[in-house]
Amino acid sequence: MKDVKVLGPGCKRCQTTADLVRAEADRLGVPVHIDKITDYAAIAGYGVLSTPGLLVDGKLVHAGGLPKAEDIARWLTA
Repeated sequence: MKDVKVLGPGCKRCQTTADLVRAEADRLGVPVHIDKITDYAAIAGYGVLSTPGLLVDGKLVHAGGLPKAEDIARWLTA
């Protein structure tokens, strides 16, 4: 199971990012657990200055703007 964290204040882009991750995981058949981290201090603690940020299995893979579906697929299958 992949552990995914979406880092952001809970805005529309953060929700869209979580939805994109869920859709790609379902398409690929990869089980995921998605957490949303909205605490600014915690987000900054991951080194994210632009949201949404995305961590997969503890590794920061994306920050700022919406990630592309093909990138999410690559991160989920790595």
